[in-house]
Amino acid sequence: MAAIGTAEMIHAANRGEKFTTIFVNNAIYGMTGGQMAPTTLLGQKSKTCPNGRDADEAGMGYPIHVSELLKTLEGTRYIARGAVNNAVNIRKTRQYIKKAFEAQLAGIGFTMVEILSTCPTNWGLDTVESVEWLEKNMIPVFPLGEIKNTLDAEKAAAV
Repeated sequence: MAAIGTAEMIHAANRGEKFTTIFVNNAIYGMTGGQMAPTTLLGQKSKTCPNGRDADEAGMGYPIHVSELLKTLEGTRYIARGAVNNAVNIRKTRQYIKKAFEAQLAGIGFTMVEILSTCPTNWGLDTVESVEWLEKNMIPVFPLGEIKNTLDAEKAAAV
């Protein structure tokens, strides 16, 4: 979503299309062999940047913050970011997804939930280490919570 689907997603969000997107962000192309992705963190190693992502190196740049980018578009109604690293965050992420789907069913507009997830295989870590890496490295760069929520204000205005 942060690469091939970016143009389509931005225009759908800007138009306020009435669907929900679930974006799983593991900061790497895990299904195709572990290459650097648009959300790979600075310093994070991958098959295509074995020394770590370097913003100053040609072709690397900075990680894209998809939720913050979509927040700026007027057609978006609800953007949230959760994680699956512990029971508390899983519960919050489920609440974000529920809220996004409820808005979709009500025909309110574009919603998205980004979910920070691990990729132990392509991060070269065991399961426990990958959860710790997500907490230490990803959450500070991609903060959790509701990024944009116009739903509550719209509900209040309708009452």
